[in-house]
Amino acid sequence: MSVQDEIRLYLRARVALIVLVTVEEQRALDVLDEVRKGRDAEADLVLWDVADRFSSKAGRQLPDAADPIAALDKVKELALKAPARRDLYVLKDFHEFWGKDPRVRRKLRSLAQQLVYTGASLVVTTPSRTVPMELRDDAVVVEMPLPASDALRTALDTLIDDTKGVRSRLTPHGRARLAQAALGLTAAQAKRAFAKAIVRDEVLDDRGIDAVVAEKKAIIRESQALEFYPAEETPDDVGGLDSLKRWLALRERAFTEEAAAYGLPAPKGLALIGIPGTGKSLTAKMIGGLWRLPLLRLDIGALFGSLVGESEERVRRALQLAETVAPCILWIDELEKGLSGGDADGGTSQRVFGTILTWMQEKTAPVFVVATANDVTALPPETLRRGRFDDIFFLDLPTEEERREIISVHLRKRRRDPGAFDVYHLAQVSDGFTGAELEQAIVDALYHAFSEDRDVRTADVTAAVTRAVPLSRSQREVIERLRSWLREGRAQSASFAEAAQAEQAQVRLELS
Repeated sequence: MSVQDEIRLYLRARVALIVLVTVEEQRALDVLDEVRKGRDAEADLVLWDVADRFSSKAGRQLPDAADPIAALDKVKELALKAPARRDLYVLKDFHEFWGKDPRVRRKLRSLAQQLVYTGASLVVTTPSRTVPMELRDDAVVVEMPLPASDALRTALDTLIDDTKGVRSRLTPHGRARLAQAALGLTAAQAKRAFAKAIVRDEVLDDRGIDAVVAEKKAIIRESQALEFYPAEETPDDVGGLDSLKRWLALRERAFTEEAAAYGLPAPKGLALIGIPGTGKSLTAKMIGGLWRLPLLRLDIGALFGSLVGESEERVRRALQLAETVAPCILWIDELEKGLSGGDADGGTSQRVFGTILTWMQEKTAPVFVVATANDVTALPPETLRRGRFDDIFFLDLPTEEERREIISVHLRKRRRDPGAFDVYHLAQVSDGFTGAELEQAIVDALYHAFSEDRDVRTADVTAAVTRAVPLSRSQREVIERLRSWLREGRAQSASFAEAAQAEQAQVRLELS
């Protein structure tokens, strides 16, 4: 249902107070004007704000009102004087007044109750979803979504047609791709991004897509809770984890129209549980590159604000933005941090965490959630149940074969030929090392060789491995507790070798 249809439905139900939540004021007024015209050709759209006072779309002469109390009195006077008129009264930024003055809340509530018996309705436009307790029984909250790709395509076409001297080399398909790249931006932000691409390159072509994506990264970063990651990692950048890679490869075309026509639902998400440093975050980045989808990282810590209701508002805005950018991947790193506040923060962390879990269960937009966690014991049991995730994978300490792959990957990243090193020996001496620890050992070896003005050798890496104390030794009890979680059959192993070992252990247990 479109936002226009939702507002029309509430007006037909004689709802007298609608809170329209959006940062796009002009787009909201355009929507309300469209609703007003479709509702009654004689109806007027009356606007009020503290700077310009009353104004009328129909050009009517309206009384003056310099403050919110006087404005509500004038609305009451106009509406009750002609109860048959089906006017819409729009109060812009009225949240600034109802939060400070109890008289405004009382008068607004009384007016909403009186307007039920007339044809008029009040609409408050506000960027905040928070409504005073006194008004919640009389008001309905409507959130205006960010513009869809067809609306952005229309805005792009209009900009090209209206801008004198612009040269466009975009095909219809190219224009559609450019509009798709702008998903997640407001209409005004998208127009600025399009205009910036035109001015910078003096021509509109496929380079405009990169310009729009760069603009979107900056804007998404300003949302405080989301960060846009480039999809650069590939499966070749991740050593081992063959079982997990096969699972992902089978779903590589999951978000295509062909998959939907075949009857396949879009996958919901994946939980990656395991030992720190085993590649959970790297895997999340790799999925974006493999599936060629935008990757958004949700920063749990940045969701929490100091004001009442601010945290819940931030999480709703972040999730709405992710749905607008969809199809995309939403990476929630270290999910257990969402509960770190416990009861000490007045239950805010519980509410934020609950909002995320409810959204994961009920979302219909093609947003694939990749949630990582180190301490699975800190998560409530309902977190990992089916319906929120398609599967749960455990990332264990790498096997010897996987360590060979990981060492080779990191040598290649640093422009070294793995064939010049004894990777079999290095894999044997690094038993118990995570992927992150292996990478650091190679970096340490490079520093040592660089200090002696020579190239790095196998002996340098061996020495770095020998000096290091891996997590599997320093945190032996913690690691063993995590690995027992896998042995109990609570998750799939991300590695073929580990999966086979677990299966053999189960067979031996049954035979005994």
